[in-house]
Amino acid sequence: MPRLFGTDGIRGLANRDISVGLALSVAQATAVVFRSGRRAEERRRSGRRPVAVVARDPRISGEFLSAAVAAGLASSGVDVLDAGVIPTPAAAFLIADIDADFGVMVSASHNPAADNGIKIFARGGVKLPDEVEDRIEHAMSGEMLAPTGADVGRVRRFADAEDRYVLHLLSTLPHRLDGLHIVLDCANGAAAGVSPEVFSDAGARVTVIGNDPDGLNINDGVGSTYLAPLQRAVVEHGADLGIAHDGDADRCLAVDADGNVVDGDQIMAILAIGMADRGVLTDRTLVTTVMSNLGLKLALRDHGIETVQTRVGDRYVLEELGNRGLSLGGEQSGHVIMSSFATTGDGLLTGLHIAAEVARTGKTLAELASVMTVYPQILINVRDVDHHRLGDDEVIAAAVAAAEAELADTGRVLLRPSGTEPMVRVMVEAADQPTADRIAHELSDVVRERLAL
Repeated sequence: MPRLFGTDGIRGLANRDISVGLALSVAQATAVVFRSGRRAEERRRSGRRPVAVVARDPRISGEFLSAAVAAGLASSGVDVLDAGVIPTPAAAFLIADIDADFGVMVSASHNPAADNGIKIFARGGVKLPDEVEDRIEHAMSGEMLAPTGADVGRVRRFADAEDRYVLHLLSTLPHRLDGLHIVLDCANGAAAGVSPEVFSDAGARVTVIGNDPDGLNINDGVGSTYLAPLQRAVVEHGADLGIAHDGDADRCLAVDADGNVVDGDQIMAILAIGMADRGVLTDRTLVTTVMSNLGLKLALRDHGIETVQTRVGDRYVLEELGNRGLSLGGEQSGHVIMSSFATTGDGLLTGLHIAAEVARTGKTLAELASVMTVYPQILINVRDVDHHRLGDDEVIAAAVAAAEAELADTGRVLLRPSGTEPMVRVMVEAADQPTADRIAHELSDVVRERLAL
């Protein structure tokens, strides 16, 4: 049986894969797991119930799924603070801010409106390690909590949730945004209510697109996965830059004044160099994943900044940040974690700090992004192969070694087995696109021949 939790919570087609019954069961099982710890025992001895924050993005299915989550928790003796529609990073912040025992975000992030998902955060607003997710999944087949009378939980509105988050974001800024004209693309998602407010409060003149969520149009042709509308809007309005969120606003990509995309790697380069200049980049080190462009590592090396790589997934970036006590990390996709201020990727926080760096330095976003040369990259998914044998095949290893020798310091090769499908991902970077394409296809052919099912 496949594992219920994926790389970022539980996700699937709403009302089929992600049903009311599943949401209720997951919530009840989560209550079982979180009521078994020392903190929960201390609460019980003092006569207090556990507290959880529940929030959602604006997709239509979130209305009944978040209600099911709240019902499952309250019926298990957990007091619920319903924060309504807010970004995922806002939910994580609020869990820490009020010292809640845990929290649940109902969202499918950048997925289409028909999908939905359940993300669970522990105390402090941190994502769950695999072993806790496994405990929740196991608890779903066990006995649930069923308190009665005064021991059942209450469901209350978290009235000042958005205000708390806005004030937090503004408190992190190293420089106000006065004089900047910024276009925001809110993806018709969870950022639509709060992002325009916080950028305006920070001093920017704001033009907004993708800020009319109706429950069905989240991520529909707008947001960080569809940047063309933002590119057009920035140029048409003569803005200084544009910021794009995804549906739950834990990502951020940017667009410069000429409409050119500034991706997650370039964003991390800008932030890392700026933080190093201000003396707040811990150990002058950035945490990235293996998918980050070689140009990022080379650019930061020239500024005396080290890069550390992890597996793909912001949870692994966060884990490395915590283990090393570092302050900045992220992914090419725009999940950027500023661990001094957040426990997860935060698209609003990232966007504010990019704009603040433009304001602080007096440089354009294009000038700041030019510090990094983006190496041409190609990713090929080789499907229907025995990905489990990838690390043991000597012919593939020899082909990779030959490709690496050809590229030398001008590129790199990464072969990565899928965690969920019979597939191997072949990624090649090179100084020019034809070389990257040629080597990637050559390696893909070897993988396909050697690992054919």
